[in-house]
Amino acid sequence: MRIAHSVETVRTAERALMARLPEGALMQRAAAGLAAACADLLGRVYGRRVVLLVGSGDNGGDALYAGARLARRGAGVTAVELAPGRTHPGGLAALRRAGGTVTTADAGPAAVDGADLVVDGIVGIGGRGGLRPEAVPLAEHAARARAAVVAVDLPSGVEADSGEVRGAAVRADLTVTFGTHKPGLLVDPAREYAGTVRLVDIGLGAELPAAPELEALQHADVAALLPRPAAESDKYRRGVVGVAAGSARYPGAAVLAVSGALRGGAGAVRYVGPAGQAVIARFPETLVSDRGPREAGRVQAWVVGPGAGDDAATVAEVLASQVPVLLDADGLRLAGRAAVRDRGAPTLMTPHAGEAAALLGVAREEVEAARLSAVRELAAAYRATVLLKGSTTLVAGPDGGPVRVNPTGTPYLATAGSGDVLSGLAGSLLAAGLSPLDAGSAGAYLHGLAGRFASAGAPAGAHDVAAAIPDAWRDVRDVPDARG
Repeated sequence: MRIAHSVETVRTAERALMARLPEGALMQRAAAGLAAACADLLGRVYGRRVVLLVGSGDNGGDALYAGARLARRGAGVTAVELAPGRTHPGGLAALRRAGGTVTTADAGPAAVDGADLVVDGIVGIGGRGGLRPEAVPLAEHAARARAAVVAVDLPSGVEADSGEVRGAAVRADLTVTFGTHKPGLLVDPAREYAGTVRLVDIGLGAELPAAPELEALQHADVAALLPRPAAESDKYRRGVVGVAAGSARYPGAAVLAVSGALRGGAGAVRYVGPAGQAVIARFPETLVSDRGPREAGRVQAWVVGPGAGDDAATVAEVLASQVPVLLDADGLRLAGRAAVRDRGAPTLMTPHAGEAAALLGVAREEVEAARLSAVRELAAAYRATVLLKGSTTLVAGPDGGPVRVNPTGTPYLATAGSGDVLSGLAGSLLAAGLSPLDAGSAGAYLHGLAGRFASAGAPAGAHDVAAAIPDAWRDVRDVPDARG
């Protein structure tokens, strides 16, 4: 599992560690890791030209000390000072002793043009509000140049804690971060500026709290969550999920939600709604009822809302049940906040950015620009677990705690009906007994993998994504059993 901590948490941990280390030792650890990553990217260090974009903070010091290490290995290293007189003095002296040169921001573009590698040490993790005007031309020039760009700890101009980008920012090919990931490296829109992220261990682990800000599950983590049928399993032990979805206008939503639930491992699926014939024609194993959720028979979780149109009565009936409920699509619009907040059983809401914006009463652009704060706000407002779909899907619980970020998404999932498949898949995991946080996280992870398998770099429809869920399940299960 990859974890991320806030800026204040990182700084507190660094202060505690520095109190036990010789002066400057922590920066030297960071610089050594940064220099190694740069050398790996260059392939051959001797004779290469490296440009350091250096601000006034410790990130600039990291870049300078790393540059000195590269210069001692035969690289031609030039530091471009963006804050003359405030540049880290020890780092500057080390670079000069190693044979590096120093120039001003005015000469920076010409230096960047001839570089093989540009190191972004402009702003540290405390930066806010995008790059300052004097740094913008250099960042733009680096983006157009042939050189690879390496960011120190975080691309300058992006906000570490929120993942927001409120102005111009450096676009890196590689970000070398120290001690722990920062939330902005895992959450869009900042994530797309980071490129590949390499974590360097500088000894912070013992100083960091057990609970991070963000968690990104990996194969072994998901494998540990997925239910495994035992010899005595029957359909109820595996989980029976109810699906109340579809309408005369959107019968396909019902079919796709049922397909996600069946391929997500449900012991059985009970369908309620007007699309029963379409569902049975595609999935004859489905248990279909036309008498409403209360009379559908025993279920261990409900999925309600995909393609439901204006059927508020069915949404209200499902919300009144005493089993976990996944609320999606039209169900999000039809469910009152109080009805969700007052439920005695858990609720998992799965909005995309537009639906989340409507629930919060803000513009969609606000949600997309500040996804982390939006998902937390929704979870608190509805006292529910919220899965915010998008370029980085986030899952937040109602009581705070780490937010889960899904790393497996693909743009090919941006297709009609894909969310219906995810609803059925996550609903089946709810019925199997997973918590809403785990069901949403594991469901999003498998859904993302299925999207990758289905598309393989080419367009694919939602039905293709559903069909690929077993492939995703097998891929995750191929790792050693994380539960020992």
